[in-house]
Amino acid sequence: MERNTSLDYAQKLDEQDTLRMYRHEFYVQPNTIYMDGNSLGLLSKRAENSVLTLLDSWKEYGIDGWTKGQYPWFYFPELLSEMCAPLVGASKDEVIITGSTTANLHQLVASFYRPEGKRTKIVVDELNFPSDIYAISSQLSLHGLDVKDHMIMVKSRDGYTLEEEDIINALTDDVALIVLPSVLYRSGQVLDIQLLTEAAHKRNIIIGFDLCHSIGSVPHELDKWDVDFAFWCNYKHLNGGPGATGGLYVNRKHFGRKPGLAGWFGSDKEKQFDMSTQMVPAADAGAYQIGTPHILSSAPLLGSLEMFQEAGMEAIREKSLRLTDYLMMLIDLELGEYNFVISNPRESEKRGGHIFLVHEEAARICKALKEHQVIPDFRSPNGIRLAPVALYNSFEDVWNTVQILKRIMEEELYRKYENKRDVVA
Repeated sequence: MERNTSLDYAQKLDEQDTLRMYRHEFYVQPNTIYMDGNSLGLLSKRAENSVLTLLDSWKEYGIDGWTKGQYPWFYFPELLSEMCAPLVGASKDEVIITGSTTANLHQLVASFYRPEGKRTKIVVDELNFPSDIYAISSQLSLHGLDVKDHMIMVKSRDGYTLEEEDIINALTDDVALIVLPSVLYRSGQVLDIQLLTEAAHKRNIIIGFDLCHSIGSVPHELDKWDVDFAFWCNYKHLNGGPGATGGLYVNRKHFGRKPGLAGWFGSDKEKQFDMSTQMVPAADAGAYQIGTPHILSSAPLLGSLEMFQEAGMEAIREKSLRLTDYLMMLIDLELGEYNFVISNPRESEKRGGHIFLVHEEAARICKALKEHQVIPDFRSPNGIRLAPVALYNSFEDVWNTVQILKRIMEEELYRKYENKRDVVA
């Protein structure tokens, strides 16, 4: 990529963009640059239409919508799972669209954490999203185990990234389970899932990954890498809407394992309505469902996943990397005097779908950006996440973002705000 800071160059890159037609599929607000798709993706017209389609089935069929209509609700999670499976490199029966990120993590830890003998510890990292730590801590407590003694928290050397070597060194013979992020939510670092999985399995340790910040942005090969389980949300890069139904993956080698948390929608579908008090679990990842599917919270994914099928993850990843490369280049060339520090990995293979800028005035800079119609994401205590999303952001968006940020710093427009986060950051 040329070290060119002109608007003409940004527009030239957009003309060459093979995914540029998808921008028109989304509700991009006029005069607004949305750089927060790694927190909540934008609504697409297809997602809107799929919600209306599922609403119509409720309107027309009432309770018969479970078995009638274009998309019978009883089989809707499996339909979405088949569409989603290629994004994680899995077979359709190893994926189920269900629950939420934290609920699915609870289910998976309850199913795969089996403390026995001296193997009682769970390895996590200090940079993971707090909800994962909360869930794992509570699971340890449910086993009557002291979190301080049974949770091994891998430390970061620089406060932003992790070294795979440090994680592997934590895999001692008293570890029963490892749960890690695929992409760190602050710095956007991509962990080497294959390397870590191989290291875990050499030590007979089960390993699972939180894919919330990678799915829809970074390709995965969970089957090829032999990952034991994974879980994710669908409202970030997959644009499933606020509170969208989550997803989980279970490697087929674990099929038949009894779910830790049982509920009737984990039943074999042929036997579910026998209403027996003895549960017969599904033979695949569907066994890890608990309650009735959230049809209206899943509906947007039907339209959104269709676009991912069309575009393909390789093309999406290629454009995502070019956008973030371009953003970093502009930051280096245009903002060098304003004390921003790029704290995400610069190497393509180690970087997810967003850039992480550190600045002592980060909270008030984010507020100034919003006033100037750029939507960033603040992460306490001093981080700014900027996520140019391949399906709806342009290179011109990136160029304009940096120019607005430059003006904010030149004119010190951020000083009118308090340098602290809002209630929701």
